[in-house]
Amino acid sequence: MDLTHWLMLLKAPHIGTKTFYQALQVFESPEQVFSASKTERKESGVFRQAALDFLAENDTQLVQADLDWAKADDCHILSLIDKNYPEQLKTIPDPPPLLYVRGDVSCLSLPQLAIVGSRNPSPVGEKNAQEFAKSLAQAGLVITSGMASGIDANAHIGALEAGKPTIAVCGTGLDRIYPAKHKSLARQIATKGALISELCIGTSPVANNFPRRNRIISGICLGTLVVEASIKSGTMITAKLTAEQNREVFAIPSSISNPLAKGCHQLIKQGAKLTENVADILDELQFVPTEIKANNSTICKKEMDKPPSVLLKYLSYDAMSIDSMVEKSGISPQIITQELLLLELENTVAKVDGSNYVLIK
Repeated sequence: MDLTHWLMLLKAPHIGTKTFYQALQVFESPEQVFSASKTERKESGVFRQAALDFLAENDTQLVQADLDWAKADDCHILSLIDKNYPEQLKTIPDPPPLLYVRGDVSCLSLPQLAIVGSRNPSPVGEKNAQEFAKSLAQAGLVITSGMASGIDANAHIGALEAGKPTIAVCGTGLDRIYPAKHKSLARQIATKGALISELCIGTSPVANNFPRRNRIISGICLGTLVVEASIKSGTMITAKLTAEQNREVFAIPSSISNPLAKGCHQLIKQGAKLTENVADILDELQFVPTEIKANNSTICKKEMDKPPSVLLKYLSYDAMSIDSMVEKSGISPQIITQELLLLELENTVAKVDGSNYVLIK
């Protein structure tokens, strides 16, 4: 496959995703578009005059910046027919013909959950985004979001804190970071997971690009968790796209006095899954957590085979810290942390006040 022709066709004036696929219905491949005669391209009825003039020029220098970018380490441009292009994303009505990827291409094909929400969340919203992301990442789901300020950033941070990959879908070319304050976060995401975009190198942050970016966030995932959102927001667009793409929508409820709860409450009224804990998501997705690992090595089977009752007898309906559990039980902090995660997934315990745990059944 000649990537140059894919890039050139998408670079032509008035050629968006829809027109790109219309062209492929007539010409079968981007290569055939360029090998066709001017008359054949015109008679196809696919292209406007400006696009016909552009295709006739066939100036490959216009995509050289993209090709040069893809030569750098960990930089890739995947076409729809590339074996590394995520299958989940192919199932939406208008998958991007090309995906720019900076980082680990393999993580794109892992099961993912989107976590999205307000750019100006409450402290509780920030905490929920980070803690849900961390627990879901530990359970084996790749956390995907848009790297925006607020909930998006906290979701990425939570996954990174778990030592797991996370994916940021960008509304710019991958040679640019938006918002600029997230340059360090972007580097961490690219190192552990991936930054992706459908936009060519050099594309600036333009408002119209972000709603289209949102369809990729929802389309590449099994579902979307909305943490906090106002009624009229980009988050609600993502939730709407998720439902239209036949993915699961999850929403965390909150106080009726919280204006950022209104979007979540509306989604719940419309059929989104009311989400109080990680188990609500895993159960709905019928997702079985992957083997839990710590310190990059499988935890000793003998230790992991300890029945939950060993730890449960030290827990109560009063909040208790991990340090207190270690002191009372003599079990290592590592094993306690792993067993607490399992108990959370079983909806037996809940985390409160940041790092304390209580029995809930």
